[in-house]
Amino acid sequence: MVAPAKKLRHAPGEAGLWALILPDLVLFSMLFVTFLVHRRDDPVSFARSAALLDRNLGLIDTLLLLTSSLTVAIAVHRVEDGRPGARAHLVAAMGCGLSFVALKIIEYTLHIRAGITPATDNFFMFYYVMTGIHLVHVLIGLGVLLTLAIVAGRPDALARLRLIEGGACFWHVVDLLWIGLFALLYLAR
Repeated sequence: MVAPAKKLRHAPGEAGLWALILPDLVLFSMLFVTFLVHRRDDPVSFARSAALLDRNLGLIDTLLLLTSSLTVAIAVHRVEDGRPGARAHLVAAMGCGLSFVALKIIEYTLHIRAGITPATDNFFMFYYVMTGIHLVHVLIGLGVLLTLAIVAGRPDALARLRLIEGGACFWHVVDLLWIGLFALLYLAR
């Protein structure tokens, strides 16, 4: 009996992609460390302000992005295996991403109507800056997912696997960054 051929392993995406992702990871790492230093210096104010965040909205945002990452991973595997359905999974991921954007806008609106702005205190300055930069990444990621959905629907999708993997990696990094933000802003008090 002949053993099935093993798939060749490679780093996902194109090498240049990682040159774009790495600076994002460095930027957010610096923001996280700076946030933690400020929180250490003023724990009472940070805890009081963090208590004003709605953990339920943060949790829903987290579940939306985790679900989107799962559907993107399924889409990549479908392309790798030559199975149909990748486009539908990418569209589902876009739906989760759009829902995240809508919830974040609702959350910002509720805070601003309550008079909570970046000028309120250091906690909310970090909150708006970090979640705002992340939101921009989500919007860029939605454009990436739209591109991937178009490519995944083509007959030559497997030939464009590196592009699809690279876009998926970007989306996974965006989701990973949100998990860090959720833990720092919504959970740690």
